[in-house]
Amino acid sequence: MPGTVQEVSLEVNKIKGMAAFAIIAVVVLAVSQISSYVINNSLSIGETTVVNSFLFLTHTRNLGGVFGSFQGMGWAFALFSSCVLSGVLLYLLLGPAVRFYEYICFACIVGAGASNVIDRFIYGGVIDFIDIQHIPYWNYIFNTADVMIHIGLWSMLLFSLFWGTRKTNLAENI
Repeated sequence: MPGTVQEVSLEVNKIKGMAAFAIIAVVVLAVSQISSYVINNSLSIGETTVVNSFLFLTHTRNLGGVFGSFQGMGWAFALFSSCVLSGVLLYLLLGPAVRFYEYICFACIVGAGASNVIDRFIYGGVIDFIDIQHIPYWNYIFNTADVMIHIGLWSMLLFSLFWGTRKTNLAENI
């Protein structure tokens, strides 16, 4: 049982961080799964809907990994992703000095990663549909989960670079 004010403060901050993590991860997961469901039930594979001259919605299935690499190896990416997501959860639960922004950034990454894993189990591959046009050398189609993974990763990188070094007082680290 925590005894000092610092230990109690750390415990309260961890509870707040995990609550924020859970809420954001569930929202990201839900939005990503709803978008996969809507695309899967609205467009045939390969079908495109033009939103405007810049944004098309094109239903594709990624049966591999990042940018369509290693097609047919989706099971390996699902297994690897599940291990990484489990590792992140352990870090957040057991880490002695997790900063609040880490809970937020990892929530985006975990919710999105879990959505891609679920897509692989439900649909046999990740449903991609965001098709950006008129960008030179860009021909990738992605989904909302991919967007959230990037938001989480890039935010984590920027916060880590500009937040400063870790303090020695763990209670001030949150």
